[in-house]
Amino acid sequence: MAAKIKKGDRVIVTSGRDKGKKGEVMRVMPAEMRALVAGVNLVKRHQRQTARAQGGIISKEAPVHFSKLAHVDPKSGKPTRIGWKKLTDGRMVRFAKKSGEVIDV
Repeated sequence: MAAKIKKGDRVIVTSGRDKGKKGEVMRVMPAEMRALVAGVNLVKRHQRQTARAQGGIISKEAPVHFSKLAHVDPKSGKPTRIGWKKLTDGRMVRFAKKSGEVIDV
């Protein structure tokens, strides 16, 4: 099954500790059906000091399962499902089912 979530998409968390938070997808892991979303599912990790990075306890994003994410409708800002349609020039684009707004430009 092809994932409808891609890098750069605006998504909202639908369940769990971070329910209602919005963010942009930074990375998609289709094999695990997970995505990294900026500012969502923050966890604390102990990091050893290196030449490039400062040591200590840092906060970073952990992957979120696709089932807990929904696209944000460009018009209303609420969760929406995604559909595919063919434009007049022959391109296949994704659109928000709630408003009909095209997501891919």
